[in-house]
Amino acid sequence: MKKNTLNHATKKSQAKASKLRIIAGEWRSRQLPIPAIEGLRPTPDRVRETLFNWINHQLPGAVCGDFFCGSGALGLEAMSRGAKHVTFVDNSRVVLQQMNANLATLGATHATVIAQNAAVFLDTVTPHPLDIVFLDPPFRKGWLGQIIPLLEKGWLASRALVYIEMEKEAELPLLPDHWSLKKEKNAGQLVYRLFDVKAPSTISPEMA
Repeated sequence: MKKNTLNHATKKSQAKASKLRIIAGEWRSRQLPIPAIEGLRPTPDRVRETLFNWINHQLPGAVCGDFFCGSGALGLEAMSRGAKHVTFVDNSRVVLQQMNANLATLGATHATVIAQNAAVFLDTVTPHPLDIVFLDPPFRKGWLGQIIPLLEKGWLASRALVYIEMEKEAELPLLPDHWSLKKEKNAGQLVYRLFDVKAPSTISPEMA
């Protein structure tokens, strides 16, 4: 009887397990499990849909970085829609174990999964230019002020897009002059923005 009770509890727990749904592309409507970890907050479907409407034309063949990747919702959606490669970085091994399992389920090989603090990774690894960067750090921790200067050290392609998701009440850190706000929207307690970043060498004196 005790065994049956435990099995019932396990099944009930599994039934309530969180799922991530991929919205469009090769893996459209696929649902993948995500770990039940406090503070893990996948980007809402409505926000993701808006973001990927903004960047859909830039995705095919793009090299992307999903830092503080959490559930991997942004990077997986990018891969489903044609990104060439996504680097997923997070410091939670539980999160990344599930990420590796989900990539295996999808049969996806065009991804790299890194178990490391995003700031340490960007500061210590030899940079390679990224076409699209997704930044959805934990709220109220001040991460953006650390990450944005590190991206400027060779991590951004000559013409890159940077997506930032943050709490509505917070202020953005000071951004380099060559970062231009392309899109901005609010959703509940968060605000999300897309920046067009041109390398300083590609900006003519007339545009500066």
